[in-house]
Amino acid sequence: MAAPFLEKIAEYFGSPEPAIRLILSVLLGYQVGHSFLCVVIQFLMLRLMGRTVTCVLSSFIFQMIYLLMGYYYTATDEYDIKWTMPHCVLTLKLIGLALDYYDGGKEQSQISLEQKKSALGSTPSLLEVFGFSYFYGGFLVGPQFTLRNYQMLVSREMSDVPGQPPNSVVPAMKRFGLGLITLSIFAMGGPVYPASYYLTDEFEAHPFWYKCVYILVWVKVNLYKYISCWLITEGVCILSGLGYNGKNEKGEPQWDNCANVRVWLFETTPLFTGTISSFNINTNAWVARHVFKRLKFLGNKLLSQMFTLLFLAVWHGLHSGYLICFSVEFIIVNVEKQAQALVRDSPLLTSIAQSHLYPLVYVVQQLIHWLFMGYPLVPFCLFTYDKWLKVYSSIYFCGHIFFFAAFLVLPYLRKVFVPRKKGSEKKED
Repeated sequence: MAAPFLEKIAEYFGSPEPAIRLILSVLLGYQVGHSFLCVVIQFLMLRLMGRTVTCVLSSFIFQMIYLLMGYYYTATDEYDIKWTMPHCVLTLKLIGLALDYYDGGKEQSQISLEQKKSALGSTPSLLEVFGFSYFYGGFLVGPQFTLRNYQMLVSREMSDVPGQPPNSVVPAMKRFGLGLITLSIFAMGGPVYPASYYLTDEFEAHPFWYKCVYILVWVKVNLYKYISCWLITEGVCILSGLGYNGKNEKGEPQWDNCANVRVWLFETTPLFTGTISSFNINTNAWVARHVFKRLKFLGNKLLSQMFTLLFLAVWHGLHSGYLICFSVEFIIVNVEKQAQALVRDSPLLTSIAQSHLYPLVYVVQQLIHWLFMGYPLVPFCLFTYDKWLKVYSSIYFCGHIFFFAAFLVLPYLRKVFVPRKKGSEKKED
């Protein structure tokens, strides 16, 4: 029934953009059945299995397998705008719902303060689960939020004036306006710096330095695609009240509860960890709360981090490019942490970092930061090994070599720049 209706709309608009086709097909076509089925089954699991580990594991396995099967049957070698795009957001919502419901059955002393804020004290109704799943401010691209927050929104607790609509038009329009600016940057720069250019003979013929500069500029421009979507949807959430985050010390309302990007930190940080903490914030927070921290039983922080990044890679899709992206990110982050510890523990390096030479150090650090921030995102955007391997070969796997070399050299630099403690010297004597 929906297909002829969609065809008429397509004729009216001429040739809808992919995003318009996605919205129309998901909301009006048969593809809405995928999300509908997963929501209903998740509700039944909550009702029938209760607050049990079985419910949590069943929810995780079913929702992830359904998503991965969707990837398997619909994915191509290009960027796909299909029902799986909003469904990956829904998958995290429904898994998180099961975990929050499970936490609600524990003793208060057994859960963290963070878990207490999202734990569900009662079984949600089917209407609540549907409203939470299909909330217009977060269905297509996020942000992630909890059912507790949604319940507070419906009861009008998410407002600077409890019981009344929030006074949030101005902060909402600010985020919307900023989103339009970043969208304009991407709209102008995206066609000039497309990922497809990596696979051309022209790119292959350029010298090494040009390719590195292209990666640096490309990643800076193309990340605005995601930032613009998050800023605009954040504006929607703020306008509805879901973005309300209490009041600050001055008694002023805060509207950053659904913030998915910290623009100032994103633009100014010279650190990889700074960019990660400023980008896709709510998804990162979801993964930290529901995956990383719940792997505490492994007894190894590094191992927990590896499994968390593996989950993120698989959640994004089945292409090898996702695995390469997050594995390189794992190496980069851990090398950066070692380098930060070296500077912090070395009086000489600390004095240089705090001296008048810091602006020069900052510029060099930013160039390295953005060059190698784009490096792992190349396979993320090219997907298949034949494509990203061609690009990595053309730049001699410089990112891998740089960070593996740094990993091997940093312990020796530590011996040179970090003075030994007197206790250790006496012990050696």
